[in-house]
Amino acid sequence: MNVYLYVLIGTSITFFATVLGSCVVFFIKGIRPTFLKLCLGFSSGIMIAASIWSLIIPACEMAEESGVTPILPILVGFILGCFFIFIVEKIIDYYERKKKITFKRSGVLFVAVTLHNIPEGMAVGLALALACLQNSSITVAFTLAIGMAVQNIPEGAAISLPLRQSGMGRFKSFMFGAVSGIVEPIGALLTVVMIGYIVGLLPYLLAFSAGAMVYVTIKELIPDSQADGSIMLGSIAFIVGFLLMMTLDICLG
Repeated sequence: MNVYLYVLIGTSITFFATVLGSCVVFFIKGIRPTFLKLCLGFSSGIMIAASIWSLIIPACEMAEESGVTPILPILVGFILGCFFIFIVEKIIDYYERKKKITFKRSGVLFVAVTLHNIPEGMAVGLALALACLQNSSITVAFTLAIGMAVQNIPEGAAISLPLRQSGMGRFKSFMFGAVSGIVEPIGALLTVVMIGYIVGLLPYLLAFSAGAMVYVTIKELIPDSQADGSIMLGSIAFIVGFLLMMTLDICLG
């Protein structure tokens, strides 16, 4: 089978898992303050756990395999990811202040998680491409894709739920969550085309995405989940989300 077809099939699985997770907004009947805090805390836990186990740890492993000191790409990528989201926020503030255009603050969350999905798609695409080109077990590579897909279900919810709770319509919230996952097959196919150039950059890209996600979580999600004295409620939801994502990453990663 053609290597591009293998990669497309494998990463389509991860994309549709994100779409499945985003569907949760269609089952929300009402917007209550308590439910809002739970959603934001839960999403925060998912984001932090995904940053560690899906991004930073794989980035360390890839750097070591390439003979690079892991701390270098981690620090550089992470700092650049934080700085990138900081610049995105400043651009949003400028247009809100000067151009009188209103943006949903949770749009920054969409940017961060979408960035996180790009290197994930690249990693899955690389595994599938190498299995195909080297005539090794394609089953192992597809197991990685399925494991990533299971992780993507709560991540899709982590985007669509905060967007819905910020006042966005159900269908639009769903679409933003779904679209965040389409970059995975795109990133995977790009990796196959430029496989000789992309591999060395993957640790930096993974750390970049981790920095972006952690910045958004600390700056936007956690404070909102604990607003109005809801510290315990938001903290419990954070722990549940963190443990869920950590378990999925460890067991399926």
